[in-house]
Amino acid sequence: MPREIITLQVGQCGNQIGGEFWKQLCLEHGVSPDGMLQTNPELTEVADRKDVFFYQADDEHYIPRALLIDLEPRVVGKLSQIGEYRNLYNSENVYISKDGGGAGNNWASGFRQGEEHSEAVLEMIDREADNSDSLEGFVLCHSIAGGTGSGMGSYLLEKLNDCFPKKLVQTYSVFPNWDHSQSDVVVQPYNSILTLKRLALNADAVVVLDNTALNRIAVDRLRMPNPSVDQINSLVATIMAASTTTLRYPGYMNNDLIGLVASLIPTPRCHFLMSSYTPLVMRDAQISAIRKTTVLDVMRRLIQTKNIMVSASTRTGCYISILNIIQGDNNLVDPTQVHKALQRIRERQLVNFIPWGPASIQ
Repeated sequence: MPREIITLQVGQCGNQIGGEFWKQLCLEHGVSPDGMLQTNPELTEVADRKDVFFYQADDEHYIPRALLIDLEPRVVGKLSQIGEYRNLYNSENVYISKDGGGAGNNWASGFRQGEEHSEAVLEMIDREADNSDSLEGFVLCHSIAGGTGSGMGSYLLEKLNDCFPKKLVQTYSVFPNWDHSQSDVVVQPYNSILTLKRLALNADAVVVLDNTALNRIAVDRLRMPNPSVDQINSLVATIMAASTTTLRYPGYMNNDLIGLVASLIPTPRCHFLMSSYTPLVMRDAQISAIRKTTVLDVMRRLIQTKNIMVSASTRTGCYISILNIIQGDNNLVDPTQVHKALQRIRERQLVNFIPWGPASIQ
């Protein structure tokens, strides 16, 4: 039985990365922009669980289990009314504030308006939860530096904890640029601090996506001199899709969200996760830069600072836990190779682990 996950896209950034995420999922599962299943002989061979993130309507359309929430209409309107995937979303799951003024990059304004609009939004969440056979949890996409994603996102985190205390809440949180000269919001340190408290208290897992690191990877690794917002969002969507692969394509371990969370988080408060991805190729790239790689080579690259989506050096400090999700052809990715690679990393001590616990690398 699939363990369903409801995605909440809050604010401008949350809806932009959410839109790219659904594009990626549709491409992987062979779902057309209008929600119909495409017949692709390559995809039919693979057993997938679309029901985790999609549900099928009476007319056989696949509809995302997603709520598009914002206090101003620009981004949500683009996704649900004029975008290529406008027919994919359920129009009843789109919520835009009636005054459409937004939160003005103010955490307090976003939190207050979240409280004002909570009844309508929670009714939408309840409806989606009731539509699920075995709901496992929620995924929240947002930015912590603006107004709606940080303020209203914080309020929704608190309410999800109150209304669904036994369900997991995972977030994909976009952190602002560290360089003050690149920041476009003067109050982003305050917005970030206030949101971080709610992420520490009310989320079960937080995937940290750092704008500074994302820009660095786009420039250095993908050779983009001036990466656009859409290109950065596509990078985030790749991470989101890869981290949910085991939920959508059942394997021999980590087939649900609790399995992923349990293997990475030893104590409840240590739940801020760094992500890494290799090899990086943009969706619309003309020339493939992928070379023949081994499992050990991929694992080595994943722990290199230049491939990590957070501006933190991994050469100093130590890891609490590591989880590798390896994708590839069954003929090429052999479980024995994976175990050998893990053993080699442990033996050579390529990464430093905490001294007060076992070296948890999977």
